[in-house]
Amino acid sequence: MVGREDDGIWVTLKEIVHAAPSEVTSCVATASGLCRWLAVLAEYDSEAGGNLAISWDRDWLHESRVRVLSFDCNRSLDGYAHVRWEWFPSPLDETSVPVEITVTPLPEHGAESGGSRVLLRHGPFRDDVESLLTMADSAESWRWYLCNLRSVLETKHDMRAVRPL
Repeated sequence: MVGREDDGIWVTLKEIVHAAPSEVTSCVATASGLCRWLAVLAEYDSEAGGNLAISWDRDWLHESRVRVLSFDCNRSLDGYAHVRWEWFPSPLDETSVPVEITVTPLPEHGAESGGSRVLLRHGPFRDDVESLLTMADSAESWRWYLCNLRSVLETKHDMRAVRPL
């Protein structure tokens, strides 16, 4: 979903993951969790103001280094987590556009059963053609990664092994 807010254009993606909420939160709150669905390697200083380093290969030749803007995972064992990172949606752009991921347990299942709602918001993007093209490309990538998160946790199948992005 794409929407206009006071500060710009935002992409909002939602995914329901039928896995233990604590397992879903670990996938956004820890370096090892990020490596299950997003990155090949990761180093995660999870304090606000800390850094997140993601490698897209095993030799750290293609990496992304960003600041952790907020990290609220004190209730991750109960299935609640919220992270916000600086993010560069285009490798050529030097302007970051934050991405935030919120995980909450499905209310009808509870924290111990098997379901979480994952909400990913990316923005604000400017309202010009180049920014909107970058936004569309970024939204497509994040949709794929959220589907991979679901695939990894629900079926134990990492789509990166078969069809890397």
